Amino acid sequence: MRKLLVILGIPVDDVTTPEAIDRIRAMVHEGRQTGKTHLVVTVNSDFCVKALRDQELRMILQEADLATADGMPLVWASQLLGIGLRERVTGADLVPRIASTAADEGYRVFLLGAAPGVAAKAAEQLVREHPGLQIAGVLSPPYAPLLEMDPGMAAKVSEAKPDILLVAFGNPKQEKWISMHAATLKVPVAMGVGGTLDFVAGATLRAPSWMQRSGLEWLYRLMREPRRLWRRYVSDLTNFAYFFGRQWWRLRARRSDGTPLATTRGDMIRDMAVISVSGRLDASTRSSLVAEAEQALAITPELAVDLRDATFVDSAGIGALVALAKQARDQGGDLFLLAVPRPIQETLQLIKLDSFFQILPSPQHADEARTRRAQPYAVARSNAHEGEAALEMPRRIDAASVAAMREAVERALVQNPRVTLDLSETVFLSSAGIAAMVSLNRLAVQEGGGLRLVGCSPDIARTLRLLKLDQVMPIQARNQDHAKQST
Repeated sequence: MRKLLVILGIPVDDVTTPEAIDRIRAMVHEGRQTGKTHLVVTVNSDFCVKALRDQELRMILQEADLATADGMPLVWASQLLGIGLRERVTGADLVPRIASTAADEGYRVFLLGAAPGVAAKAAEQLVREHPGLQIAGVLSPPYAPLLEMDPGMAAKVSEAKPDILLVAFGNPKQEKWISMHAATLKVPVAMGVGGTLDFVAGATLRAPSWMQRSGLEWLYRLMREPRRLWRRYVSDLTNFAYFFGRQWWRLRARRSDGTPLATTRGDMIRDMAVISVSGRLDASTRSSLVAEAEQALAITPELAVDLRDATFVDSAGIGALVALAKQARDQGGDLFLLAVPRPIQETLQLIKLDSFFQILPSPQHADEARTRRAQPYAVARSNAHEGEAALEMPRRIDAASVAAMREAVERALVQNPRVTLDLSETVFLSSAGIAAMVSLNRLAVQEGGGLRLVGCSPDIARTLRLLKLDQVMPIQARNQDHAKQST
């Protein structure tokens, strides 16, 4: 089970560099057998700040298969929370170690992105430093917005059959591109590497080792490019400090409350295991919950954790719940949080994990949610105009579910070119889902109709309007009463 610490809503693995490499080896092995693409991210304070206002990036980072602490502010933050991460594991340090491992193990590596010529030079340098390294391909596409990038690029990567894909588009574009194409790439490991290929190619110099060890690498970069970076660093520092301060204060203020943790597993509800938690769920007690939950997950991928008697959950305890949810979803099920006390629910809302989990009042509500999940795209009788077909959208519209969504809407368009998509239950709409909706709307318009999106959450409505999609199709935000009921 992953050992995670949540900082500003982003789960970060407490791993050393050798442990991270071991995890990547395991991902390559599993990916070769299953075709699954595992996402590796190296998280810094800039990622965390961007994720506060970018729901898609936040969800991608929350569901990554490995997330290392790239920046010293995260290590310092973990120490302030009383649960220090053991090591800073940067992308710039990890890429050479990956290349070395790939050369030893016979893995094929594909370099995608960076400025013209940079990826090719980086490939040459990596092969020079790690004889035997197999470069499956190098591709540096011209700049384009995410939704306008060449869709054939993913096919070119897939055809090269790499074991590891390093993507250098910069954050958040690289993570969103990987997430958008993960279902079809079938590359065992994909990792966003930002400017690391520039370091490898010698196009950009890294800070001296003593500055890296002291957490002053940001200062070195600022001194070299002050006009380009100062605004970003000021914004990151201000926002990271403010929002982390709120997280620290909330968890610090209740640190002495509560009683020792106790967990009990009740009767199965159909094939869903229910675990009741009482007392404190924190760094010192999370192993008790994890042990109980792993036994349950060995029997069923459907898990509910009843928190009605929990008195306190810290960042490590929340990290344990995130890791269990990830494991359940990887097995085809899910994790539900039941009867969450208001203070804990407010903490989850503060660190923006309330949409990551399904928070429900009782096991019966969780069972109903499972039924809805098994029957997506039911005909929606509300929120539709007369003369329109209407479909209820699922909780998540991402790369894994977008093909089924497209098929359902195309069937509806055969009956009526005017279709309402009801997003009242949808908490996450990815770039892949947005691209599919744009394509489907174009198809509907050609037939004299169009799509209409209703019941959008504030996050989804804001994203769609920032992309100016409200100029293409009608978009109706979710009413506040429904939003309150959903939480």
